[in-house]
Amino acid sequence: MKMLQISSSPHIREDVSSSELMRDVVIAMLPTAIYGSLQWGFHAFFVVVLTTLAAVLTELVYQKAMKLPVTINDWSAAVTGMILALNCPPNIPFWIPIIGSVFAIIVVKQLYGGLGANFMNPALAARCFLLISFAGKMTTFTVVGSDAVASATPLATLKASPTATPDLMNMFLGRIPGTIGEVSKICLLIGALYLIIRKVISPKMPLLYIGTVALFTLIFGQGGANPQYLLSEILGGGLIFGAFFMLTDYVSSPITPMGQVIFAILAGLLTGLFRLFGGSAEGVSYAIILSNIVVPFINNKTIPKGFGREDK
Repeated sequence: MKMLQISSSPHIREDVSSSELMRDVVIAMLPTAIYGSLQWGFHAFFVVVLTTLAAVLTELVYQKAMKLPVTINDWSAAVTGMILALNCPPNIPFWIPIIGSVFAIIVVKQLYGGLGANFMNPALAARCFLLISFAGKMTTFTVVGSDAVASATPLATLKASPTATPDLMNMFLGRIPGTIGEVSKICLLIGALYLIIRKVISPKMPLLYIGTVALFTLIFGQGGANPQYLLSEILGGGLIFGAFFMLTDYVSSPITPMGQVIFAILAGLLTGLFRLFGGSAEGVSYAIILSNIVVPFINNKTIPKGFGREDK
């Protein structure tokens, strides 16, 4: 009898390699990375470059030191570093996201076995680590066109005053304070469309996630049924970025169709809960990380049973 070997996730069913998929993710993030660099200048550009480079070099050095096969050519370390960088404020000191890259690659990825074995998104885990360790630096944003003046994000303004009316067009274009990669929704949607056309991701989970947050906000938000309030919550913060670039991570999301539905709805409910009832105006990273933790349980409960088998 021929024995079949099942490798660790991601499980690729088409004639495409993991490196091609990861490279497409990097390409899809380029519009928002370029926009953020142009908007905030060379410091933001070097945050993206140095954080990404730190992730790749950390993986290389660790694998060399541990005498493991070097896998930096699969682009997964570059994806991790780039996502982390784009989730950082534009004026953050370089050493903070570099520490985050080292944490993401060694603690969250490599110590669990590398690509396919980590149980949560390494970039988001690193961002949460940095938010806890350097809360002040990670939550200080500057006014567009300024290197010195701190300003509240539209979400923070909305949380403090639900009757506030943020400029939706500026939020869509990205002329607002925020992290390097989350502000320009048009750039993020261009990247998301690229991933969908390339069949790297399906729009199912992102749309379910955004829809769940929107419904939760509509029911429990202090803005009631005010369309501007609802759209501000959707366009504000990292919701769009998280939906298309983090929630859809192959390794840390469910493998079954029903599991993906449950996962997206759970992440959406947690995001709404953290945003509306938590101490912070944002909640995307923590919501996705917590949802990642229950993915093995979701997979176990949603994998179809073999013919003739019964649940025990």
